[in-house]
Amino acid sequence: MNPTEKPVPVIPSASEYILDNFEPTDRIAMLVLNRDFGETIQRITSAEKAASPEFQAWLRYKNANGSDIYIGMYPLRKDAPTRTKEDIQSIRHVYLDLDHGGAEALQSVENSSSVPKPNYVLNSSPAKHQVVWKVEGMNLDEAEGLLHAMAHEFGGDPAATDATRVLRVPGFANKKYATDFYVEARRESTETYHLRDFKVHIDSQDSPRHNYNNRTNRESSPRRNLSQSEHDWAFAKRALARGDDPEAVLRQIARYRNSDKSDPEGYARLTITKAQAETKATRTQSGPDATSSENPGRTV
Repeated sequence: MNPTEKPVPVIPSASEYILDNFEPTDRIAMLVLNRDFGETIQRITSAEKAASPEFQAWLRYKNANGSDIYIGMYPLRKDAPTRTKEDIQSIRHVYLDLDHGGAEALQSVENSSSVPKPNYVLNSSPAKHQVVWKVEGMNLDEAEGLLHAMAHEFGGDPAATDATRVLRVPGFANKKYATDFYVEARRESTETYHLRDFKVHIDSQDSPRHNYNNRTNRESSPRRNLSQSEHDWAFAKRALARGDDPEAVLRQIARYRNSDKSDPEGYARLTITKAQAETKATRTQSGPDATSSENPGRTV
């Protein structure tokens, strides 16, 4: 190759992308989401099966009929029924969702000395990108701290800083728009990175996710093994009881459940509504002398 020529980037198919990012026996989550019908299908299977012609044909069928196709970026434990944090077996990737700034935002990442060269850059929507790095040797807290730090550094989507987040799969159409936008990935590196390769300032103690987790753990029932919905419920009741703005509480819950709810805002609004009703009932049962710090007349 002529020294002045740039290497031609590799444009993988969906199957190639899956098998390059995971071992064939890794158990991964594939998410099929149809917003028009309110249908969410999650399939947890091996990377080898997800990349198989039969499985890919099913994904193409669902995509052609209005569903978006996503993949979880962390392998799951053996027999894990879901993709919660407790189900994650190992940290294989970190990522950045650039939903603002277009080419300039992406260029700032690729020209930065704070992060290494990405393994993959996905054109996920018009002027929007998802950036993926392969990593090893990180634990969950380190990975989420890095996700928050990169989102802060480069103006990425703060909702895409959770280990359970799903990303788009190349080769499938983004169905959010009137005209299909086909997601394309290009491979820019074959390296596997470590935490020391990322120079961004990591302060996970101040991250929104860290603060949310602290509050839900502190404010929920002492009973262990609560579901995430029970944590959300407890968080909403305590926040409303002390007079927090319901809309702010709603946004926190919706942002937290963005990756695993087809309608996170609707779910959060229902949680808030039920919490308000129970809070009101509790005050009524406490008698006419009961006091409340909730602002009067505030509705959701």
